[in-house]
This record gives sequence, C-alpha cells and structure tokens, in this order.
Amino acid sequence: MRDKKARPASETVIAIDGPAGAGKSTVAQKLAHVLHLRYLDTGAMYRALTLKAMREGVDLDDEEKLMSLALRTQMRTGYASGRKPIYRMIMDGEDVTEVIRSREVSTHVSQVASHPGVRREMARKQYEIAERGGIVVEGRDVGTAVLPSAPFKFFITASVKERARRRYQEMRADGYDVSPKSIEHEMVKRDHQDSTRVTNPLKKAPDAQLLDTTGKTVSQVVEEILEQIQKYQAGGEELG
Repeated sequence: MRDKKARPASETVIAIDGPAGAGKSTVAQKLAHVLHLRYLDTGAMYRALTLKAMREGVDLDDEEKLMSLALRTQMRTGYASGRKPIYRMIMDGEDVTEVIRSREVSTHVSQVASHPGVRREMARKQYEIAERGGIVVEGRDVGTAVLPSAPFKFFITASVKERARRRYQEMRADGYDVSPKSIEHEMVKRDHQDSTRVTNPLKKAPDAQLLDTTGKTVSQVVEEILEQIQKYQAGGEELG
C-alpha cells in the first residue's frame, strides 16, 4: 500500500509510459516545467546509445558490444531555457538532442533496445538519475521496470492514426520528406517490437492511470494528470 501523504516536490517521482507518437514526451516536459521538476526521456537515452553505436560501427546485433558501449557512455538531461526543446539530451558532453531524432536512428533504436543486457544497463542508469526524486520520467517501461515503486504512474496512448498524424507533422516540420502511410507502417512495426520483446516489453503497469490523448491538447492531458495527482495526495481516488 503506497503512502498517500503529500510528498515534497524534491521527492516527487512521476512515471509516464506509452507508445511512440502518443504525446508522452511533450506532456511529460510540460508537466515537469509546471511542477518545477527535473525531466528524463529514457527513450532519448536509447537513441543516444544507438547513435553512438552507429558512429563507432558497432554491430547492432552484438549484445555484448552494445552493453560495453552503454557502460562507458555518459548520459544526462540538460536544461536550456533559450532552446527548443528546453530539455536537452547530453551524451559524453555533446548535445545530441536533434541528431538522435533522425530517421536513421529512429529506424534502428528498437533493434538496440531489444537486447536484454542493454535494457538492464540502461535501466540501471535511468534509476540512478531518478532515485533522488523531483523528476518526471517517461519511456516505455518506466512504471513496470525502471521505477516500479513510483507513487505516480500514467500510461498515455492514442489511436494509431492519430499518433502517425502527429509524427508526420513533426517530421515534415523538421524537413523530412515522408508520407503518412509510411509513418503509420513504421509506427505499427515499432509498437509490435516494443510490446513483444522478451525483456521489459511496453505495457501498462497495473497501478498506472490510462489516458487516451486522441483529440486532446497537451494542456488538457497535463491538467488531467495534475487533477489525478491532487486527488491521490488528498487521499481520494486511487491511481490506476
């Protein structure tokens, strides 16, 4: 039974999971900003590792080499108020926020993230970053594997068409020549890979609150989360 007493912001841990394109990153970042908490995108960490492996010519099917690479790679989230997005992914001192969103990295990140040993090492890194609290952590297995004891858990989803539409708009805005159908196809493939992998598959934690963002604005979703947190801290309805 979790303690319902309100926690100071410095101890607050909010876990947000969900499939690609559901809007969890945007929601998590705004939530962290509103609550003055740190923010960690665990998916960005896997992307950073994928980028480094590709740069160094590491075989993406070689679990041992990828684990070794993860062990010697430093990752952290930076904050830059004058940049967009304001939360930055720093790998070995380099800001890789934009480059890890390339289509090439996106194509191979599930392959890298599917290795059990890689997931164990990355989960360890993620836990070390989050354990002191005061943070919003988002990804695909945060509530189930990385931070199973987090007091606040949310699983954000949306219809495949809605998620593909959002991703298409993002990629077009970034200058990528893509089609809506190709994005939807890649998204369905990614969903299957994430939900069927042996180690820490994408799934809703039993005690997570399910939020469908289809047709909703970021502000509306953030407000729903804040309301759920306030109810929980007041000793009202249980999350999940």
